[in-house]
Amino acid sequence: MSETITPESARPLSPHIQIYRWQIQMVTSILHRATGVALAVGSIMVCALLLALAAGPYPYEAVRGFCGSGLGLFLLLGWTWSLCYHLLNGIRHLLHDAGMGFGIAQFIRAGWISVIGSFVLTALIWACVFARGGVA
Repeated sequence: MSETITPESARPLSPHIQIYRWQIQMVTSILHRATGVALAVGSIMVCALLLALAAGPYPYEAVRGFCGSGLGLFLLLGWTWSLCYHLLNGIRHLLHDAGMGFGIAQFIRAGWISVIGSFVLTALIWACVFARGGVA
């Protein structure tokens, strides 16, 4: 018993990534999820630093040395940006939960503020880090 599908009865296909035009709403949603994962993984580095600190000066110096390496700085920079973005976008979500910012223009503006603000906040944090003499 097979049904014949006619153009009148055919259901529309669901749009996919090649059809959608990238919008700030998509970017903020994807970034929020990705930065949440990055924060969870980056917390391992913070735990390693705390465990090394508790273990004594030699393990602490090893972790500190890694954090000061190119790879360590790159990971810390990415973790810092993830924290800043996740924080700002979380505040945006809280405002939405309170019933604010649902107009299209407000929604788009808040998305861009989250993205751009995260880079500005990260730059400010790292400027303070380097002004005080480096990492760890």
